[in-house]
Amino acid sequence: MSQDNIHPVFDRLLGRGDKEKLLGQKSLVVWLYGLSGSGKSTVANLVERALHAEGFMTQILDGDNIRSGLNQNLGFSDEDRLENIRRISEVARLFKDAGVVTIASFITPKRELREMAREIVGEDDFLEVYVKASFAECARRDVKGLYAKAAQGGVKQFTGKDSGFEEPVGDRALVLDTESESAEDSARALSAVILDRIRIEK
Repeated sequence: MSQDNIHPVFDRLLGRGDKEKLLGQKSLVVWLYGLSGSGKSTVANLVERALHAEGFMTQILDGDNIRSGLNQNLGFSDEDRLENIRRISEVARLFKDAGVVTIASFITPKRELREMAREIVGEDDFLEVYVKASFAECARRDVKGLYAKAAQGGVKQFTGKDSGFEEPVGDRALVLDTESESAEDSARALSAVILDRIRIEK
């Protein structure tokens, strides 16, 4: 279908502010990234439960869950990784516009991918969080058995081994070092930052 036949109606839709007022919160996209096994999903789940207990509406977007559904047709080439992040960034933006606090958990190995996500979601609504743990530590944990498979050549384009991972530079990201602190401590620190961003002054 030609783009000439597409006519967006965003200006006629109920606004984000109306939905935030209904929910009693400011929406935000929290983007957790790091190596497989660094603790992204664990921290995301702990944070969501903490926010839920405080009465906030949340949604987790998890890498494996998304790849089993929406993005099941994508592989792990550079092009497919980019498309994976592009699609989920658009989904995260939709949740943001609905007033929801969205917690995305994806490896997102390249800075250009994170910058694309930030651009799609919007600078002011994007909290970048690097869940940091070394390749050796993640291999030791090997929660999903992927590192053992990769070592035997059973996983192609494995991030940190065959495919590079770029750490953040400067102060673009909040860093949670799950190698030196527990997932619970990381989640508490992140929850405090998020709560400061999403509370609406009464």
